[in-house]
Amino acid sequence: MEVRFWGTRGSIATPGPETVHFGGNTSCVEMVTKAGRRFIIDCGTGVRLLGLHLMSKGQSRIRATILLSHTHWDHIQGFPFFKPVFQPGNEILICAPLGVTGSLSQVLSGQMETAYFPVELSELPAKIAYRHLAEGAFDFHGVGVSTHALHHPAATLGYRIESDGVTVAYLADHEPFSDVLWRPGAEPGKVESILHEGDRRHAEFMHNADLVIHDAQYTPEEMPEKKHWGHSSYEYAVELAGAAGVRQLALTHHEPTHTDDKLVEIEKRARALAASRNYDLDVFCAYEGCEVAVKPKSSAPGRQASGELSAHVARDRHRR
Repeated sequence: MEVRFWGTRGSIATPGPETVHFGGNTSCVEMVTKAGRRFIIDCGTGVRLLGLHLMSKGQSRIRATILLSHTHWDHIQGFPFFKPVFQPGNEILICAPLGVTGSLSQVLSGQMETAYFPVELSELPAKIAYRHLAEGAFDFHGVGVSTHALHHPAATLGYRIESDGVTVAYLADHEPFSDVLWRPGAEPGKVESILHEGDRRHAEFMHNADLVIHDAQYTPEEMPEKKHWGHSSYEYAVELAGAAGVRQLALTHHEPTHTDDKLVEIEKRARALAASRNYDLDVFCAYEGCEVAVKPKSSAPGRQASGELSAHVARDRHRR
């Protein structure tokens, strides 16, 4: 499965000289299976660039499934600028959590009222369908998609996508259920040692995933002041992913005030934590333009399989 990050910022777009490498566009990830099934997870401002890219390829028809984690602005504000919806013949299915205020089409059309945008949702010429999702397992033309309720102020879903012998999970936005992760006296680094049932269930949803894309908006030092804002720290993401046997972890939904230098520091701290726990886990901070070819586990040891993924990311970083 091919995965590409088009937006990695949280809360609000932050263009500027201090966010050049990791990017300033808000959440958008593209996943494409070997059979060409295209999934777009979240429509932050990064989806504008994705739309331009797709249209530049000259395809006669674009088909895509959009999976919205939720409908906060930083996850839908790019949709009105997604060029494929302005092209007749294109087919777009938009899915979002059951429980949004009003229907999904009403929510999306709200930001496209004439007071805010010159083109209304009903005027878009592409064929657009809508589907509300609850927790469960679904089949999208042979691609398995499982959903998982996240701990966030709005109804929010995480997605686990399985195809081509690999699993990719997308988990943003999410806040720990407990300030304490491990049960007193229990051995850290094991799922069964997690104190709160909600955090334990969250780790179980990641079980043995090849790639987990996880909210890591804050540092552990920032978390106390941001309680109930619905986001995680890199520490929480690393601990749960490592305990769950994840191969590679992409930290995303970066805090708007975190510069490139700050995110480099966070990446180093996250990797050091994974190493201190002896987790067989490759960790990196996602950045715009990052491409990951997620392949099935080889017959070689797990670290070599993870190394294949990291090498791909490293090459892509060098090109940038």
